[in-house]
Amino acid sequence: MAERTATIGSRVGLHARPAAIFAEAAGDTGLEITIAMEGDPEDEAMDASSILSLMSLGAEYGQKVTLRAHGDGAETALDHLVTILETDHDAH
Repeated sequence: MAERTATIGSRVGLHARPAAIFAEAAGDTGLEITIAMEGDPEDEAMDASSILSLMSLGAEYGQKVTLRAHGDGAETALDHLVTILETDHDAH
């Protein structure tokens, strides 16, 4: 299993636009990817490709989340998803 920690980079947290961008990218990987607040048990992780799950996670700017994935290409996929999470998608 691949695992990465990311810091939420969007000033509005993982809501609306940043959540939609991330969920689409997670879904496009074809892998089962989960997301959880850093330190939460693995069995509480949520589906990273679900906008509803992402928004209910309540991750705010500067908080850390843990991504996990299984399968071929998981390491590369998580590296890409960390970049998305650490980008401020609401910067003008």
